[in-house]
Amino acid sequence: MNWYGVRAIYKFEMARMWRTLMQSVASPVISTSLYFVVFGSAIGSRMGDIDGISYGAFIIPGLVMLSLLMQSISNASFGIYMPRFSGTIYEVLSAPVSYIEVVLGYVGAAATKATILGVIILLTAKLFVDYQVQYPFWMLTFLVLTAVTFSLLGFLIGIWADNFEKLQIVPLMVVTPLAFLGGTFYSLDMLPPLWQTISLFNPVVYLISAFRWSFYGMADVNLYLSVAMILVFMVSCLVMIWWIFRSGFRLRA
Repeated sequence: MNWYGVRAIYKFEMARMWRTLMQSVASPVISTSLYFVVFGSAIGSRMGDIDGISYGAFIIPGLVMLSLLMQSISNASFGIYMPRFSGTIYEVLSAPVSYIEVVLGYVGAAATKATILGVIILLTAKLFVDYQVQYPFWMLTFLVLTAVTFSLLGFLIGIWADNFEKLQIVPLMVVTPLAFLGGTFYSLDMLPPLWQTISLFNPVVYLISAFRWSFYGMADVNLYLSVAMILVFMVSCLVMIWWIFRSGFRLRA
């Protein structure tokens, strides 16, 4: 394993975060804080508790997960798309680094940035809503696991996209609706039986459910099933990345 190559890619991608703090950190934190103010403080104070949890505290895991998904995909897709756009990807492919090391560098940096952002949002939420984390270890585990999984998805999107517009299609038109319909603002128990069944086909439901369990010890779906779904999605992304590097899809043209 060429750790020097991995570290070079990783440090380059992390440096981009520090150069664009307003876009990479401040913007998503401010955007999510507005949700805390509107739904947590304003609307949440007028709504009843959900399973003994105040509405403002109930939506925190969902909002953190929403931001985490978007930033993981955005960071990873932009990170690999720009070398393709500028042509420097050929320098990376011709360097003495394997495909595994390339993925570790780009995906590792994207997951790190998304995890840092998730922690910052959690700390910011304390300013607006009082909440407790019942299982801190599992909360961080799910945070990192989700960041890595969707950074892999972002890496795939960055290779698939051939223009800047396509980079935004999946996050805005697929991930965001799935997150809003995945229990971010409500419990699945509040839905009619038919819609509860339909919601189980939404993969984001399992992410938010597992993450909310780490906060309050409650989940909409079985915890082991949620973990299994996350791992299946991660393995699927890894298989697709393996095929891309093996076939040279959008990399060797």
